[in-house]
Amino acid sequence: MRIEGASVYILRCADGSYYTGLTRKEIETRISEHNAGINADYTSQRRPVKLAWSAHFELLTDAIAMERRIKGWTRAKKEALIRGDYDALPALAARRNKKSGPKPS
Repeated sequence: MRIEGASVYILRCADGSYYTGLTRKEIETRISEHNAGINADYTSQRRPVKLAWSAHFELLTDAIAMERRIKGWTRAKKEALIRGDYDALPALAARRNKKSGPKPS
């Protein structure tokens, strides 16, 4: 069954990695599909998977933007989001930006 808007989710895979995805289905349905290997290239070799975090967005465009944002995050930043440690997110982003800044000559 499809729902209005879309949900973004992070799965914890059996190998300890994280998978970030987006669905317009019920989250439980999509997780079951991942665990069955249905439309699940990355997670099919890393089962079972468990839901670590999810958020629903009324607008599909907002969900797509959030999924892309999270996919670019470091593991530490994803783990802060999963813990609900929202205060840590800006600092983790700042550290990454410092590392990727221009190199001294």
